[in-house]
Amino acid sequence: MTDPVPKDFRESALNTIRIERDAITSLEQRIGESFTRACQAIMACRGRVVVTGMGKSGHIGNKIAATLASTGTPAFFVHPGEASHGDLGMITSQDVVIAISNSGNTNEVVTLLPMLKRMGTPLISMTGDPQSILAQEALANLDVSVLKEACPLGLAPTSSTTATLVMGDALAVALLEARGFSAEDFAFSHPGGRLGRRLLLRVLDIMHSGDSVPVVSEGTTLSGALLEISRKGLGMTTVVDSNGLLIGVFTDGDLRRSLDKNVDVHTTAIEQLMTHNGKTIRADQLAVEALNIMEEMKISALPVVGEHGELVGALNMHDLLRAGVI
Repeated sequence: MTDPVPKDFRESALNTIRIERDAITSLEQRIGESFTRACQAIMACRGRVVVTGMGKSGHIGNKIAATLASTGTPAFFVHPGEASHGDLGMITSQDVVIAISNSGNTNEVVTLLPMLKRMGTPLISMTGDPQSILAQEALANLDVSVLKEACPLGLAPTSSTTATLVMGDALAVALLEARGFSAEDFAFSHPGGRLGRRLLLRVLDIMHSGDSVPVVSEGTTLSGALLEISRKGLGMTTVVDSNGLLIGVFTDGDLRRSLDKNVDVHTTAIEQLMTHNGKTIRADQLAVEALNIMEEMKISALPVVGEHGELVGALNMHDLLRAGVI
């Protein structure tokens, strides 16, 4: 290596971003019939999408396969070198193969073509040369060619890998929308993370129920309600009628307002002080919906009601925090 040359690092970085931005912009002109054929082939696939690629294309292919799999299109990556030494058995005629090669002539990938053709496995290619072997053999070639790499030597895959990655994202999102893939579907692919908890956890899973629910009848005095709040530790108590239907809520905030009025805690009935028609939530709703209500209304607890307004549970902000929803 030669001695380092003084360089404006910031200008170099900005030039890289500009070149790669232009590479992405140019993809808009190439979303046409070939892209539609690729989507149709994957939608009709009864197996899985198998992504393959060598070197940097392989790294991008791994990410594309992961994105497809997490957005409703079952997919996995197969290294083309390993495929030639046994892993080709992972691919069946029911699958669709996406082969990635900037040149379109990568030996390890091209070597797979005769066997894929023999099995009748549909092939989609992502290449930088529409006249390459890989592009010509594919039922749909997605053109990811770039004018130049961001690397000033024109050697390190930079713009080309970025363009390929974006084309893969475009494919995954188009398929996601075509399948009607929902946020809840997405959560089932991510059950271990915070996203999964927010999208899968329901109020029923974390609410207090039975004897742990703070509840008093409408004829209870303020002092009786305070005892219930203290016993249950949710910072509130629900108030129900003789049929068990929720008619109100009495919270710490209601208590402060009551004391400002100098009410008699031993004789004043709770229905005179409670909040009528307060916010509630159903047990089958998402826990994150409870969080949204609490944050919007600036409250720290919610009664949980059934289909006919009967009290079935309660939860507060601490329950959501413990469950990892916050």
